[in-house]
Amino acid sequence: MKKYPKIVQCDSRGQIVIPKDIRRDLHVDEGTGFWMYSVTDEGILLKKIDVLPLDENKEILNEINTKSSKLKIKKSNVSSSIKKYKKTKDGNLEVI
Repeated sequence: MKKYPKIVQCDSRGQIVIPKDIRRDLHVDEGTGFWMYSVTDEGILLKKIDVLPLDENKEILNEINTKSSKLKIKKSNVSSSIKKYKKTKDGNLEVI
């Protein structure tokens, strides 16, 4: 990992680009989530969120199944989505 600072600019929508070599080193892919912290008035800190595979998130999936009628989601669609998508070891989703 490189230890020198990178300068990036914010666009009109408030977006910044994480340089490619940093994304590669930290395994940041499209859809990666971050916690964002304000560090006094100096700036921000981003912490990558490690996402569990769908089948390891049983509590959330059970809640979705329980509340599926209120959410207007068919239970069969939840089940088929879990079967369709699987998280690979490198963190990418693949269609089975």
